[in-house]
Formats: sequence, structure tokens, C-alpha cells
Amino acid sequence: MKKYFLLLLLCTYSLLSFGQIKENKAIDSLFIKWDQQNVPGGAIGIIKDGELIYAKGYGIADLEHDIKITPSSVFNIGAASQQFVAFSLLMLEEQGKLNLDDTVQTYLPDFPEYDAPLTIRHFIHHTSGIRHYRNLMHLKGRGVLDKIEADEVYALIKHQKALNFLPGEKFSWSNSAYFLLAKIIEKVSGQSLRKFSKEHIFGPLGMKSTLFYDDNTDLIKNRAFSYNKKINEDGFDNMIVRFDLVGARGVYSTIEDLYLWDQNFYNNKLGKGGQKIITNMHKEGLLNNGKSSGHAYGLTIDNYKGLKTVENGGWSAGYQSRMLRFPDQNFSIIILANRGDAVLYSMAYQVADALIKGEFINLSKNKGNSTDNKTDNHNSSTVKEKFSLKQITGDYEMEPGRLLKFNTKHNSLQLLEGWGDPLMLIHKQGNIYKEANNPYLQFVFSNLNNGRTQNLTVSDTGFTRTLIRKEKFDFSNLNLADYTGDFYSEEIDATHVLFLDDGKLNVKIANNEALALAPYNIGTFYSDGYMVHFTRTNGAISGFDLKYGWITNLKFKKK
Repeated sequence: MKKYFLLLLLCTYSLLSFGQIKENKAIDSLFIKWDQQNVPGGAIGIIKDGELIYAKGYGIADLEHDIKITPSSVFNIGAASQQFVAFSLLMLEEQGKLNLDDTVQTYLPDFPEYDAPLTIRHFIHHTSGIRHYRNLMHLKGRGVLDKIEADEVYALIKHQKALNFLPGEKFSWSNSAYFLLAKIIEKVSGQSLRKFSKEHIFGPLGMKSTLFYDDNTDLIKNRAFSYNKKINEDGFDNMIVRFDLVGARGVYSTIEDLYLWDQNFYNNKLGKGGQKIITNMHKEGLLNNGKSSGHAYGLTIDNYKGLKTVENGGWSAGYQSRMLRFPDQNFSIIILANRGDAVLYSMAYQVADALIKGEFINLSKNKGNSTDNKTDNHNSSTVKEKFSLKQITGDYEMEPGRLLKFNTKHNSLQLLEGWGDPLMLIHKQGNIYKEANNPYLQFVFSNLNNGRTQNLTVSDTGFTRTLIRKEKFDFSNLNLADYTGDFYSEEIDATHVLFLDDGKLNVKIANNEALALAPYNIGTFYSDGYMVHFTRTNGAISGFDLKYGWITNLKFKKK
């Protein structure tokens, strides 16, 4: 205990006297852009064999008052909050107060029934098909920063006439699921999620700065405020957050507190004690076809360069979090940030590369230099020719209506993301390009046909995805006026106005800035993430089906 208090005293400095690591310069170099006097940044904690061996803050927690970030700074951890909801449910199951295979209506009797049963387990593993309430709110013109009442969200979710898919059919993220799980915890325990988690998790572990923040009028001591980088200019916008719904998000915490939570996975002190509940936390949900959903209890179980990993993270209004655990090595990395442009996913792996690279090398020797899905397997020797920028520029489709767009500027390749500043890409070799601030993110162009590359492979730590070029078609003869009008959705009680501006079809949602829609094919138009397929009755347009984010087949009728 004495040693831990000494840690709290010293961890505002770069190294702990009892746990110095020689790679500190390599770690600091990863955060050099944050380590300044006038920018937001983040904090990092590195845990090895039960000790917090490195804890440091970079950048500013409050730009208005020049308050620096430390390991004691309190951050919103976004969707990483869900692991605490899942653990709470397992404790209630341990107490015999609920069964994870119970239907939702067992505890929320006013919740609608659909074509197949919806269970607590479906919600935990994001296999319910319930529509994502944040996307629904966006379609009503409400933002992520807005104060939204829990009763309003519950009524909106209940008003959905259909699910995205049958429960258990596939994995699809839904904040609605964890919002509803929070209501179930409240119903079963007789306490708010905030009180239940404090009494049964945060309090017993000594996580004194951690809470589910369910009242935006409450003060949070040592809070780091969040910021987004301005688009096309220097500086940062202050994200004034009034949102305080809990379940899917809502936990505020620190590096020091999350260290205590991390250690409980090795020696559980909560509930009835013992490791059974920890084992259950790591069990992945199963789909109807018997395959894994890929999602455990608020955790993702994976591997990196042959080593097992347990990880999660989140984003919320400029805040970001990443927790990466290598359980067999007793090694963890926690990064919290208060800037929306952080790339914590890759940064965590870069820290791992610097500190446990010996484990990767030894594993490689033992397994004959084998690789896995998180390793760059691209063989540059297979590239026969380098394509010109003209041959590779254009649009590549991730899914219908979502594109990565590439053009050139100053004779260099540029990626237009649609949600921030363009990314300037650096030529690596052959037909491989990478993002300057993220060496793990690379783009490989291939399959030249008719003077244009047809495929793009995007890879980063944790995924590889192949995109296909989206050819441009001539829609000059399309009568865009046919598609204009007011379209109403009863399920969200909102009207979307489609109108022409400068010869282009636009959609206006409440008081939000209008979105320009491009034709995808005859009868289907899209913007980034927003895709409408028009329906006709007796030859005249009568409505459309909308796909937006994690929502599919939302019905609109023309007024």
C-alpha cells in the first residue's frame, strides 16, 4: 500500500523511480505532437507484472486555463464503459437476480416484441438488431453534444417497427443495446447504474475518480475537457458536452484507476470473488449459425503478432480511450485522450512494439516466422510495376454509399475522408502508400484494368480490407426534380426535405447543414453514410428506404 501511494505522488513525472524502463524515449516520441503547451493530448499508463511502471500526461487538459494533463486527469472513456455494464450483469447473474437468456420484456414489459425473442445476451454481444439510438437521434437533427433525456431515447427505441436483422443473425454495433441494459440493471438492482457500479465495482477496487456520469450538472474534479481539431485551419474547437446518458458510454476515469481495474482481471476481488466471472467476461457471443460474434462482454479477444490480446476502446465527443492487454505477458497499455484526431488504436500497438518486441521475435523463431492478421504480410516483390497517380486516383467503395476518395495535390496522393482535413499520403514503395502520422495504416493499389486500378487494400493493426473502385456513371439525363419533396418517417417522427441546389440533389435534416446527395444508381442516392433508395407507386415516387450508419431500412413516405 505504501508503494502505491508513492506511485500516486510520483506518476506526474515521466518515470517511476521503482519501475524505470529504458524505452521511455521511444514512448515519448510517439506522443511528441501532444507534448506541447497549447494543444490537447492524453495520458498513458503501462503495466507490467502488476506494477504501473510508466505513467505520464502529455499536453493540456484545459486549454482555457493551461492545466496540464497528468495520470490523475479524468477522461470520458466512451464505449469502453460497456465492459462495466457487462460485468454488472454478470454480478447480478451471480447473485441469482437475472438470467442472461431472459427476454428483455422480462424486465422491461412495455418493450415491443418482434419476430424473434430478444435476450439480454443478444444485447451484450451486439447481436440484437436493435437500431442505434445515436444514429436515430442524428436523423432527427440532434447532436452528440446535446442533452437528451433518457425517457425520450427509450420512447424512440420502442417506436421502431422493425429490427435491422433477426436477433443473433450477425454482429452490428448498437448503443441502444447498452442503454437498455443499464435500464435492466436499474430495474433488477433497485439502484441507478451510477450507484450500483460505485458500490459493487469502483468502490471496492479503490477507483475513487471513476463514475458513470449521469448528471451533466455535477462537477468532476481534475476533468480533462475535450476538443476537436478545426477543419482546414489551425487550432481546436471546445466540445461542450451536455450529453449524460449512461450504459453505452458515460464512464469517466483515470490512468491510475484503470490500472486497478486491469489488475482485477488477474485476481478478481469483486462479487463472490474467484476467476469464474472473469472467465465469463472473456467468452465471445455466438451467432445463430454457431460462429463467434467476435465480441465478448464489452471486450474484444484477438491476437497481435501471435500474442493473445484483450482490448477495448471508445470515442465520445473528442474524448478517446484505448485499453490493450497481453494477459499471458502480464502486460497492459492504457491510453486516454482529449482530442478527437488521436489514433489510439495504432498508438497502443506502437507502444507494444517498443516494449515487448522480444516476445514477438521469440515467438517468430519458435513458429518459423509465422505471421497473423495484424502483421504486414505484403510482399513488395510481387509488384511488377509502379502505377501512376492518375491510374490510382478515384473513388473506392467500402460498402454501398461509403467511399474513400483519392485525388492529387502538389503531385502527391491525397485521401478525402469527408469528416476532416484531407490526409496527405506518403509513397512507401511500389504501389504502397501510408499515412504520415500512422505508419501502420497503409493503402495498396492493384489490378490495373483499362488504365485504372480496380482494387484497394487498406490495412492497419487489426484489420485488412479490400475495396473495389466505384465507377462514375453518366446521370446527366436523370430528372432530379422527381426526387424532391418532403419525406416523413413515423418511426423517428421527423421530416427530411430533399431539394435542388445548383443542379444537385440535397437533403435537409432539421436545422443541420444540408447534405449534397450523389446518384449511386437509378433510384438510389448517397452522401457519406446516408443512402436513400426511392420507392415508387404507379410510377411516381412515394417514399424511400434509408440506410444510415448502423441503421437499415428506415421507412420514409412522401407527404
